[in-house]
Amino acid sequence: MPDPSAPTNISWSCHSDVGRFRKNNEDTFLGLQFDGHEMQYLGKTGSSSLQETDFVFAVSDGMGGKASGEFASKITIEKTTKLLPRSFQQTASGMSSGFRDVLAELFTQIHKSVTYLGNAYEECRGMGATLSLAWFIPGWMYFGHVGDSRIYYLPASGELKQLTDDHTRPGWLRRRNEINEREARNHPAKNSLQQSLGSNFQFLEPHIGAVGCEPGDRFLICSDGLVDGLWDHRIADVLREEKSPQVGQLIVDEAVRASGRDNTTAVVIDFSALTPCRLPALWSSSTVL
Repeated sequence: MPDPSAPTNISWSCHSDVGRFRKNNEDTFLGLQFDGHEMQYLGKTGSSSLQETDFVFAVSDGMGGKASGEFASKITIEKTTKLLPRSFQQTASGMSSGFRDVLAELFTQIHKSVTYLGNAYEECRGMGATLSLAWFIPGWMYFGHVGDSRIYYLPASGELKQLTDDHTRPGWLRRRNEINEREARNHPAKNSLQQSLGSNFQFLEPHIGAVGCEPGDRFLICSDGLVDGLWDHRIADVLREEKSPQVGQLIVDEAVRASGRDNTTAVVIDFSALTPCRLPALWSSSTVL
């Protein structure tokens, strides 16, 4: 199991691109650092200790007519910024088992806000957004997710894993091993969401989970535009081989060159030890709940 008392460091690299064919960018990403007293927005790249503060990174992809998709993703990120830091006191007190309730309530409140605005204003009618969120505390990453943006996990020693479920028909078929990655990418319903924030969905069942983090672990949060440009094996290669602080921009640029049909966003997060240390015997592999 992860040792939350071990000194650990987190670094990040974020980038978003409108793509080669769209006129506006409906993707929004967030980097946020907070404790019980204050919060701070993070720049596109950086590094910091995890010992005193929590970190949240998220990607939201909006949808809707005219500019309402862009508005939906911005509202989603804004609500995340306002609501999630309130939970710091709970996790700081050792009540980490309550993270599922915290994230479920967060998604519920955002869903209500986006739905209300969609119903209240004609120009926002039917707007919606995805949200893939990663919340880091010492030793753990909690995640919440709705839609077809994704969170990937590359362990220090192991293969790339897609942590989140695509809330689409081909995503469901892939989880049942009825189609492969190529068939999913070419499926006619790949852009039809079965769940999102807003978009007149009455019920919401966000995918919530946790991963125990070890030094050397790497995470990627991305919009579907990146997946449209890069196969999973290529994403794994970039995450495994590219050590540049600008890795977020590099992986987005490659996806845009390969496709660019959609807005493309990536947030890459690295988990590392502050000082070289010998890992305890029981800390042999990351834990996924």
